[in-house]
Amino acid sequence: MGSSLVLPVRAVQLVLSFIVLILSGYVANWYNADTLTSSPSQLNFLVFASLWSLVSVGYIEGASRFVPRASHPHVALAMELTNVIFWFAGFIALGVFLSHLLFCRGTVCGAAQADTVFSAFLFVAWVVSVVLMGKNVLKAGFPKPSTAGTASSQEVGTQMKESAV
Repeated sequence: MGSSLVLPVRAVQLVLSFIVLILSGYVANWYNADTLTSSPSQLNFLVFASLWSLVSVGYIEGASRFVPRASHPHVALAMELTNVIFWFAGFIALGVFLSHLLFCRGTVCGAAQADTVFSAFLFVAWVVSVVLMGKNVLKAGFPKPSTAGTASSQEVGTQMKESAV
């Protein structure tokens, strides 16, 4: 992505993903250790979304820089779109969960509320990232379908003959 905004957005995504992972893990641990119930699925989902974001940023940036043949713009765009969906669903679900609690106080409640806010910021960061990448993918155009026996298959044949010599 040729834009100068991409690297700062990726850095924000990485930092916020780690923050949400830590906050979600803290609140989930509190539920598992200090209450008689297991941690809510909303928190578990945000742990998953954080890990998925870290993997996505690693693939999108790492593959395009270090292993360009393993990088595909449509796969990267699909990963970005799944992150947008995950973060939207995650921060809405946790916000609704917190709004239905009978009481919410202490450091655990503050951590859960901060988790919701940071998740919303991550949603915005992924939307910005999708817009930037989508603009570049659409500008590059979609590959044209090739027919059998065109130059691409002939090039492969000549490359194989040359390598055999």
